[in-house]
Amino acid sequence: MSATHTTPEPDSQSDTPSGEVHRVAAIVVAAGQGLRAGQPLPKQFAPWRGKPVVRHSVEALLAAGARPVLVVIPKDAGPIAREALRGLPDVMLTAGGTTRQESVRLGLEVLVARAPDLVLIHDAARPVVPPGVIARLLAALERGKAAIPVLPVVDSLAHFERGSHGAMMGAAAKREQLRRVQTPQAFRFTDILDAHRGWETSASAGDDAQVAQAWGMEIALVEGDEALHKLTYASDFGPEAPLVRVGTGYDVHRLSEGDELWLCGVRIEHSHGLAGHSDADVAIHALVDALLGAIGAGDIGQHFPPSDPQWKGAASHQFLAHAAALVAQAGYRLGNADLTIICEAPKIGPHREAMRSRLAAILGVDTGLVSVKATTTEKLGFTGRSEGIAAQAAVSLMRA
Repeated sequence: MSATHTTPEPDSQSDTPSGEVHRVAAIVVAAGQGLRAGQPLPKQFAPWRGKPVVRHSVEALLAAGARPVLVVIPKDAGPIAREALRGLPDVMLTAGGTTRQESVRLGLEVLVARAPDLVLIHDAARPVVPPGVIARLLAALERGKAAIPVLPVVDSLAHFERGSHGAMMGAAAKREQLRRVQTPQAFRFTDILDAHRGWETSASAGDDAQVAQAWGMEIALVEGDEALHKLTYASDFGPEAPLVRVGTGYDVHRLSEGDELWLCGVRIEHSHGLAGHSDADVAIHALVDALLGAIGAGDIGQHFPPSDPQWKGAASHQFLAHAAALVAQAGYRLGNADLTIICEAPKIGPHREAMRSRLAAILGVDTGLVSVKATTTEKLGFTGRSEGIAAQAAVSLMRA
């Protein structure tokens, strides 16, 4: 099956921590039927948050520098796949096999002509692919041949047993020793190609890491991401999300002598700091509430209650990173953030650019999307009397 575009871009190169340069390709496995999703067509081509499911992950892999991205599709699905991926550079299509392992092996054989150093193998049913996960996977390949993203198991586990009255609880399983495995999974290309070529076609494997492990490879574990949720059931598709959402936040903290003053993740020398259960960064707290409000996820107190001792003195950048992850999980990206700090002192102007840069770094966006302003209340009210500092934030979110 031919590529979707006849003029490929040059192979992308991404700098690794050691300074060595690798060519990275990707395979997106989209050859299944996805019947449990209850869609009128295979779920990988069904619309989800404004785009076909498969297009989301292909765009993310291209943005991460993968060239080419090879999409393995069902036989006779060429027309619908080409339409789903129309306009994307250096995307190739090939027909899959009767099993997942066969589909991946066929994809790897197609990539032999491009001779990449590394390959990312991803399931099309996981449309959100955070850049941080890809970065961690590629960094792990500097020290080994294979790496996969995993998450801890938070629920108690038990073995299933069938009894005379139906399903029964069996022996407990130790969740501390278990991890939830996600994709993309990362490999040195020639090693995973050899592993798939050597795999017994009659055997079944859940993913490529199992194929690699059976071939004798050690598999490194890196931190995964809840945003890598796999679309499986009809409820995962839900109602169409709006293109744009907005949220606002407002917070106040009392000034207290002897405390440190943190604003927008930047420590500022001042005679007084802000009092609170955490580091009392009033600006970040307002921004967190704006992000949570935009996706209908409550407020900062619900996620990080002041009654919980683990958040005593905590750095507020953790709260902002958590809110940003929930935004991505909901299928949105930041359009812009506008933050106003209300106080008589200290002067915000000298710290404005540092504050913008810090917030942008935590959110993982360009600084140009973040605005920090300041105003006074002309000596009126509690801020005018320098009893406290207030902050208000507004954000817009765009459907990813």
